Amino acid sequence: MSPESPVIALLSAPDVAPPPNLAEIEELATVRHCTADDLGEVLPGADVLVLWDFFSRALRDNWGPATSSLRWVHVCAAGVDSLLFDELTASDVVVTNAHGVFDRPIAEFVLASIFARDKRLHESMALQRDHVWKHRETVATHRTSALVIGTGGIGRACAKMLRAVGISVVGAGRTARETDPDFGHVIATTELTGHIGDFDNVVTIAPLTAQTSGMIDARMLAAMKPGAHLINVGRGELVDDAALADSLRSGHLGAASLDVFATEPLPAESELWDLPGVAISAHMSGDAHGWRDALADQALENLRRYVAAGAEPLAEVLVNVVDKERGYISGGG
Repeated sequence: MSPESPVIALLSAPDVAPPPNLAEIEELATVRHCTADDLGEVLPGADVLVLWDFFSRALRDNWGPATSSLRWVHVCAAGVDSLLFDELTASDVVVTNAHGVFDRPIAEFVLASIFARDKRLHESMALQRDHVWKHRETVATHRTSALVIGTGGIGRACAKMLRAVGISVVGAGRTARETDPDFGHVIATTELTGHIGDFDNVVTIAPLTAQTSGMIDARMLAAMKPGAHLINVGRGELVDDAALADSLRSGHLGAASLDVFATEPLPAESELWDLPGVAISAHMSGDAHGWRDALADQALENLRRYVAAGAEPLAEVLVNVVDKERGYISGGG
């Protein structure tokens, strides 16, 4: 390690092991370990902040003189909504994320959710527990349709996987496109209400921004096809929980597969646990075996780019640079 090696503040949760490639990171940089509680003590003089505790909001609480040397923040997550705040957005600090790591696992999870609903697997498990033999008919998944809201990397991976089994897929994003290689075509999210009723499945994987927060509200749910299936693998705040519960209770919405929630863990008293047609998982759709290794390898590769950058602008050297104004990587709208 040279005297010019960068100083990294590595923020981890108290009960989480450090990155498995920590020794390789320490060959390239001086690493200061911390948790959210002592981040303010290790930030002064740090060039880089790596959020291994990827939902931490501690940087916001310590922004100011302590961050004057900070040039780059890397968050080991696809979403950056818990990280961004006005002062960081307005600064010259470059933000990168874990774009790409979760694409395929989440796409598999979405497909599994659709299959589980169409083939009535949740009902079968309940009947099995009660030792009940009950013949039922199932849905031919290859004859169904899906709207994927969010056309970034994860949304595209979902589209490819769903299309591979015969599901008719359309995307919804910031900008409408008549033709698209993964979605066929893309409708603008501002026009969702007029189109959402055409689909058997609605997948929400949009980044959480001021424009997308609460986008699946009572009006949008009412516009959905009767009996449709909502799958949320983006952020809990994309969906109005009270409106969702009303739609499920009334029977208008047929099913909801929910992996993310505005409050996590989902409180035991939440009515979502017991509503008909609801399948709940614990924010795990992207966490396939080896995911932490993949996150660590990605952070290390970007650190190598940082060290080699010299005088080059970081935004042109690092990969997965987030557009801080939009809240996601540009080109995925």
